[in-house]
Amino acid sequence: MSDAHGVARDQLRSFIERIERLEEEKKTIADDIKDVYGEAKGTGFDTKILKKVISIRKQDKDERMEQEAILETYLLALGMLETAPEAE
Repeated sequence: MSDAHGVARDQLRSFIERIERLEEEKKTIADDIKDVYGEAKGTGFDTKILKKVISIRKQDKDERMEQEAILETYLLALGMLETAPEAE
């Protein structure tokens, strides 16, 4: 086998091992997040709402406002809101 193949093999092994380590770290972080949600639930917080709040906080203000306006329009059309909320 040529030296180039050996180098490519070593690089491939290195990439695979790095990805495997990162996957394990990702699993550990996911488990930690699950634990935090469990703690929050144990103190009375609604985890579905916490997840929604986190999702909303990831959006920029304009995107969030647009989605809220569309949601309001849909709810009004379905008769799920009495009147449009006052603009803030």
